[in-house]
Amino acid sequence: MTMKQFIIIAYDHKDEGAYERRLAVRAAHMKGVDVLRANGNIACGIAITDDKEKMIGSVMAMNFPTRERFDAWLKTEPYVTGRVWDKITVLNGKLAPAFEDLVSKREVQAV
Repeated sequence: MTMKQFIIIAYDHKDEGAYERRLAVRAAHMKGVDVLRANGNIACGIAITDDKEKMIGSVMAMNFPTRERFDAWLKTEPYVTGRVWDKITVLNGKLAPAFEDLVSKREVQAV
C-alpha cells in the first residue's frame, strides 16, 4: 500500500496552565511516538522552542496510508486529548527519496 505523508505544525495553547499540561502528557506522547516510529508512521519530530528553549509547539513528518487513518490517529494523540496543541496545521507532503529509510512500509497497528 502506498503511504501518504503529512506535516503537522502545532503551536501550544498560551494559557497559564498550558506548559504544565504539556509536561503532564509528554511521557504518553513520547510513548506514542515510539510506537509510530516502530511502525514507520513518523519520519521526524521536533519541538518548537522559544528563545529560552521552552517548548511551545511541535513539527512532525508523518506517514499514513490514508488521510482518514492519519485523522483517526490525530484524534488520539495525547497533545490533542490533553489540550496541549492549540493551533494545528496539517499539510500534505512528499518525503524525498533520500529520506525513505526513515520510515518503514508497515502500517500503524494501533489505529
